[in-house]
Amino acid sequence: MDALHTARLRPATADAATQAARTTSATPSAIAGNPAAAVSSTAKLSSFARQLSDAAAHAAWRDNGASREQLAALAGTITEALLGARYDQDKAAHDAEVPDSTDPARLALAEQATRYVNDEGPNPFKGLPRDQLALIAYDESGTFTVNEQRAAWLESYDQEQAWKRAAIARMDEEHERLGKVSERTQQGIRDHYASLPPIEAARYAE
Repeated sequence: MDALHTARLRPATADAATQAARTTSATPSAIAGNPAAAVSSTAKLSSFARQLSDAAAHAAWRDNGASREQLAALAGTITEALLGARYDQDKAAHDAEVPDSTDPARLALAEQATRYVNDEGPNPFKGLPRDQLALIAYDESGTFTVNEQRAAWLESYDQEQAWKRAAIARMDEEHERLGKVSERTQQGIRDHYASLPPIEAARYAE
């Protein structure tokens, strides 16, 4: 069970890239807990929900037609595009990118994501569930801007790291108190990895 302290960590290359990409704007604003809170009406919220629905349909089609190895490779390619040298090379274009929409709320969400990745504001996707973050971060349809995808990826990463810190602290405490990790904690770890979106789960050993 000790191997869980290290064996299921993120790939080292992704961790290094994330540190380079990390912004210091971690303090949530009044609207940061929900990207849809940047808008003021249920109608505008529905616009964002429709986009997530479209992304979910595309992700289901992709995940059902790909092997675990193919999903892992695709996740790595997208992560590199969002965090690696290619992103920096095209940063001006990414910052200028706007969604193909005339909806003011949709445009405002993309603008907030750009502000976040430039350390000028909170992450508009802070607190969004992992499955929805994955829909945005790994979407290939062009529904979301690159900066929106980057912001969603970083929030997903932050949530995973927070979970890992808590899980490792719990395992350490049980080792100290019981001399072993309890079956309940082990099952909780297994349940966590089983609950990840397929494209994220594919990056971990089965």
